[in-house]
Order: sequence, then structure tokens, then C-alpha cells
Amino acid sequence: MLWCDWSAWYLLPTWCHWLGFTGGLAGAAYWLHWPRGCDRTLYRGILGACVLPLWGFLTFAAFTLGWYRLGKVFTAAGLAATFVIGLCWAVWYVERRSRHYESATKGDAGEGVATRRWNPLDLAAWYYGSRRKRLDQSGLTFLSYSLCFLLALFLAGQISGCREIYESPFGGGKPKKIQQIVKIQQVIKRKFIINPYSAVVFNPPPIHDIKLQILEVTDNKYRVGYGDDPGAGFATGTNRGKVRFIRLEYDGGDWDQDLERNADLNMLLQYGIRTKHRVADRNETRKISQLANFPPRKSPPFVYITGQRDLNIGKGEQKVLREYLTEKHGLLFADNGGSGGWGGQFLELMRRVLPTVEAKPIPLDHPIHRIPYEIPFLPYVAPHGGKDAIGWTVEGRLVAYYHPGDIGDAWADGHAGVSRKIAEYCYQTGTNVMFYAHAEYDKWLRSLEQQEQ
Repeated sequence: MLWCDWSAWYLLPTWCHWLGFTGGLAGAAYWLHWPRGCDRTLYRGILGACVLPLWGFLTFAAFTLGWYRLGKVFTAAGLAATFVIGLCWAVWYVERRSRHYESATKGDAGEGVATRRWNPLDLAAWYYGSRRKRLDQSGLTFLSYSLCFLLALFLAGQISGCREIYESPFGGGKPKKIQQIVKIQQVIKRKFIINPYSAVVFNPPPIHDIKLQILEVTDNKYRVGYGDDPGAGFATGTNRGKVRFIRLEYDGGDWDQDLERNADLNMLLQYGIRTKHRVADRNETRKISQLANFPPRKSPPFVYITGQRDLNIGKGEQKVLREYLTEKHGLLFADNGGSGGWGGQFLELMRRVLPTVEAKPIPLDHPIHRIPYEIPFLPYVAPHGGKDAIGWTVEGRLVAYYHPGDIGDAWADGHAGVSRKIAEYCYQTGTNVMFYAHAEYDKWLRSLEQQEQ
């Protein structure tokens, strides 16, 4: 059964999204062909309206194909085009009504009628003065339209975000270690396998770059998760739930580092393969302020943040982040993308977000480094901020995990040139952090359910 809420859009398979946007584009093309010979004003209106499905298709296609920077360009260009088209129609309407009132004013003048006019569509309105009436009217039109446009964007953002939810996959299992035997072998090129957990995998690595195959021997009865239900997952999850990878956007830096090299998508797919949990078809991004759109029991168990330049996060966003970590039981997975400066800024950010919580190194015997994989050492691409993971603990639970060595680079296509062994351990570390966040979230939800019974 499909729940018709905001989040259902993301739970649909990618081919449904392609079908919807392509259908909208085809409908716009039909509209452009249909009104030939009709009224010119009507045709111009249809032409302006057709910009919306074109904008949606180009933006969706760019982000889905992994072209994030191009997607940003399409987003900004479409928004600007929508503003300009709307402004042109506003000016056209004001000019038309202004001429109507001007004709009426001449008739009233002939009859000796003199009244104080307030209508902004009437050039005879008293606040336009007597010298630059049309210029003043145009300025008022532009200002009024701009304010209405910004208000519409704000309201649309509020409406679209208030229904957003996150749900884990339903299932069960026990949080024990994965017993594995790892062998590295040369892969036969013609046996290259596309990941079955993704409807469409874009930008796959070239076949000749795939140098190894990992063979795992595991217990057939092993299930990664929490609960007694069949299938890998979590007892408080849902049948439509999926593990999602959400990266945080922020001002002042390169929050999108390695995004176009599929770092997040690769890690998400690897998590699905290694845990057998249902995962989303693609990774996602959100602004920090958008975390407030998730209700307390339907929030992401973890979010990811990285970068190597300035980390500018205002007080309002800090409050949202604090509520997410403490009240919504989330975990922040931070990765130093390449600079000691960014690491220092993140540590300072956490001092403001959690002023009473002390940052401490996370030992290798901590559950986050042992389940489902036992990590023998902290893997990193380069130690930009030390060689130890740093954690912030609230009521016995890690709420933030800071990796100092650019682990996202190892997830990305090409693995930043690190060895196969390091790349594998980086995937294992990412799997552990994601699983720890979801398992702790599941235990929290189960405790709340027991308290309510």
C-alpha cells in the first residue's frame, strides 16, 4: 500500500521518477504544438508554463546522473527564469490595467470628478506624485512581485518539508561480528557484475580498473539488525523503509567534496550488500535547517558532513543540530576532507552545539569499531586531523563520530589511490558507523514503545 505523503516520492523506484518527469516534458511539448493559431496572449502563457516541466526534468536528470554542479546550475537558472517570466506577466497585467484606469480617469475628469485614488494599478494614485508616475509604478510592481515571490518560495519550502519522514527497513537479527575470510583475486573481466541493489548505477568504474574480488565465507543464518523478525533489518522499521545516506549542506565551504565521484552512493550500496538491508537507490543532501522537518521518531539515524575549507554554521543551525543529536537521537558522521583547519572548525562547532559534552578519542574496542566488522586499526587516506577517531557521548550513546583522515576519498571512484586493503577497511568503517546509528535508533524507539505500553 502506497502512503501518499512527501516521503513516498523518494521511496518510489528511479524508473518511476524518470517516467514522471519525462511524461511532464512530453505533455509540455504537446501543449506547445496544440495552440497554434490561437490567441497570442494564451500561447505566450502556455510557453511560459512549459518552462516548469523542462526545468524539473533537467534538474532531476542532472542530480540523478550524478552531475551535482550542473544540477545546481539548472536549479538556479530555472528559478531565475521563473522569476523573470512571472515578473513579465506582472508588468504586462499592471500596464494593461493602468491603461484602463487612465481611460476611466479621463472620462471622470471631463465630468469634473476629483477623488483621492489609492489603487496601485491607477497612475492617478496620489502616492505616485505628478512627475515620474510610470517609473514609480514600475518600481512598486517590481518590489511587490519580488516580495510575493520570496514569500511563495518560503511557504513552498515549509509545506514540502513538514511531511518528510525517515523509516528504517523492517526485519531483525543480532548485532554480532561478521566472521569472514577475505581473499584477493584477479577478476575475470567478462564477469563484471553491476550492483543489484541499484536500479541504475551511473558512472561505474571502468572494467579494467577493477582489480580484485572479495570472497566472504559467512554464517548462512547470520542477520545484521535488531529484533526477532525474519529478514535483515530492525524491529521498529517498516516494510517500505530503506536505509538512506544524507549529506549535510552548509555555507562557506566545499560541503559537496567527492559527491560527483559517487562517494556517498558507493558507501550506501556497499552497506546494502554487506548487511542485506534495503537501501535507497541514490544518496541525498539536506541543509542543516531541514533536519527540523523530520519528526522525533521519524528522523534519520545518521547524517554525514565533510569538507576541507570554511565551516560556517549559524546559531539557528546549531540549535537544529543540537536537537537532532539529543532529542531526535541522531548521529553526526563527520569526515575531515583534507585540512587541519576544517577539523579545528568542526571541533569548535561541536563545543558550541554540545557545550557540556567532552570530546574523547574512540578506542578500537568500542562497539562502533567492532560490529558488524572488527576494525583492526582506524583506516584513513591522509591524517589531516590526527590518527584517532573522536566521539561525543550523551547518556552512553555516541551522538557524533569524527574521522580525521578523509574516509570519503576512499569511498569515491578510484579510492584516491589508496591500497585495496585500506579501501576495504574504509568501507567496513563506514558500514559500522551507519549500522551503529541505526541500531541505537532502533533500541531507542523500542524503549519508547515499551514505556507507552
